[in-house]
Amino acid sequence: MAKVLPQLNFLITLVLLGSAMFTKAIVKENNSNWVTSADPSCRKIIYGSYCPEPRGPPRPGKEDECSLRCSQAEPDNPSASSNSIRSHFSSADSALAHWIKYDEMKTLCESLAVILMKEFIRLFGGYKIDWKKIFFAGAIMTASCVMLQMFILNDPLDVWFLSLPVAIPSDKPLNSSLSLNKTSTEARVKRLQIISGAPIVSPNPPIDLNLSVPIMPVAALVPPRGKSRRRRKDSKVDNMSKVVPPPPPPRRTVPSRMQKFIWSLTPKEALVYAKKEVEHAPAVMEDDPDLYAPIFRNVSVFKRSYELMELILKVYIYRDGARPIFHQPHLRGIYASEGWFMKLMEENRQFVTRDPEKAHLFYLPYSMRQLGMALYVPNSHNMKPLSIFLRDYTNTIAAKYPFWNRTHGSDHFLVACHDWGPYTLTAHEELTKNTIKALCNADTSEGIFVAKKDVSLPETTIRTPRKPLRNVGGFRVSQRPLLAFFAGNMHGRVRPTLLKHWRDKHEDMKIYGPLPLRVSRKMSYIQHMKSSKFCICPMGYEVNSPRIIESIYYECVPVIIADNFPLPLSDVLDWSKFSVAVAEKDIPKLREILVAIPMRRYLTMQINVKMVQKHFLWNPRPIRYDLFHMILHSIWSSRLSLNKELIRVETSG
Repeated sequence: MAKVLPQLNFLITLVLLGSAMFTKAIVKENNSNWVTSADPSCRKIIYGSYCPEPRGPPRPGKEDECSLRCSQAEPDNPSASSNSIRSHFSSADSALAHWIKYDEMKTLCESLAVILMKEFIRLFGGYKIDWKKIFFAGAIMTASCVMLQMFILNDPLDVWFLSLPVAIPSDKPLNSSLSLNKTSTEARVKRLQIISGAPIVSPNPPIDLNLSVPIMPVAALVPPRGKSRRRRKDSKVDNMSKVVPPPPPPRRTVPSRMQKFIWSLTPKEALVYAKKEVEHAPAVMEDDPDLYAPIFRNVSVFKRSYELMELILKVYIYRDGARPIFHQPHLRGIYASEGWFMKLMEENRQFVTRDPEKAHLFYLPYSMRQLGMALYVPNSHNMKPLSIFLRDYTNTIAAKYPFWNRTHGSDHFLVACHDWGPYTLTAHEELTKNTIKALCNADTSEGIFVAKKDVSLPETTIRTPRKPLRNVGGFRVSQRPLLAFFAGNMHGRVRPTLLKHWRDKHEDMKIYGPLPLRVSRKMSYIQHMKSSKFCICPMGYEVNSPRIIESIYYECVPVIIADNFPLPLSDVLDWSKFSVAVAEKDIPKLREILVAIPMRRYLTMQINVKMVQKHFLWNPRPIRYDLFHMILHSIWSSRLSLNKELIRVETSG
């Protein structure tokens, strides 16, 4: 008996709680549909809403919810009221009595359940309870109790769950069925417990009642179901390295007269026309919100050239070549620029054409980093297999298609950011001399990179391909206590000299080799750059450094120490407006050079860094004037500058 008593007590508590919750659900469901008007002008029960008898004349100019709904329910034809549906309740007082009855039952059940639960915890807290049997028996008893209430009460509970049909006046047109279906459907969505049933008619109603349902949008009543955190996490698959099929083309518009003229030109004629237009570009009279004139060499020429590129340029991408060397971009690390350009170029529809006869440029879509990973033998220091591979690929293209031999490769271009990019081209003479090369390792002293023909490619470090713009931005000038900062490996000839003269010499100049662990625990590499006025960007083994673009990302004025290095996008950008160039021989005077810069000039340079930042950003979906378009424009500009020589070669041949 001692073992059964606590279980029985707990079982009764569960039954009472279940009954209380059932009754509370009924009361809550119906209570939400009851409206008592402060200024009633009618007496109707509209879909469970009670509007009492008017006690006086309505106030002028004021209509409450109840009066509005009653007026909407009033039929236009008085004869239609005889056909309206009667409410189940014979009067408003009867409906109110039902509501009070259910509320009292709910309160009684809840009170008894609380008392029994307290006694159960006080007396039998230490007894072991068979929970499976308790809940099974409790479910049966709760269901029995609910059924018992339905038979004991004066009015059956199923009345509360019946959908009340909508009355349609006899004078309404037949084409109103659409709104009726919409109203009825939305009413069923609103009340999830509603089931279909026949109308309930009271035999002797005191008033003619017209029932109406307010229209509510279905989308607002059924909230969308979101994914769980686990499901969202599982669905995140890194497919950034895969070339996504291009988006659907934009809606075609009627071409303008200029577009029709451009389409009528051959590719060579279009290039001649574009070159003349750029040479006679009109001055930009109005400020372009997307372009900041002080950072450009000639903003008028750039703007006209860019507009013509958008209007004219078509690029053909060779489909030859197997993965992973071809058509598989690598989007992470310091060599990510070549991968991002390949990805965005192959996904593009504005500039890419499938008809090579319409192309102005031809793209060789290989990844220098993937080529090195696939063919280079570690520690062999032999790049000959890589250069032979590219030589054979170029010969295959020249033998299979007529386009290379037409110009000897002058209208072909490649994009390579790896340090070995220039050295793998030397096995093929035309590939080295004629092709437009976009290279991160743009060293003019080696004879491979040709200024004004080739393009200096920005070297960008992408740590998270899904968020290439992560951590972009910096602190205000007042929050930059450091004069200069550098941390990196001791590559090349410049960095050891920098540390020799400036390591641990001044408190406001933080010059390190690899950033020490004791320092990085207090302030990370990125925080150092965001806290410095100037960021030192010395060359490593090669002239370029990812710190140049990193400093722009973190709004720190770059100090570039690299001789024989044409800066990225320098064909259009004036780097003297937002950077400082220091010759390698002037490293001992570095602090003197930086301190001599007036604060007014520094503030101007720092503002210019912020304004030029947008031109060095990779966007998953390219936007105007971002890095993808700026690189493509530099290649386009190079093609225009070579057009005169190209025409001479073609006419003589």
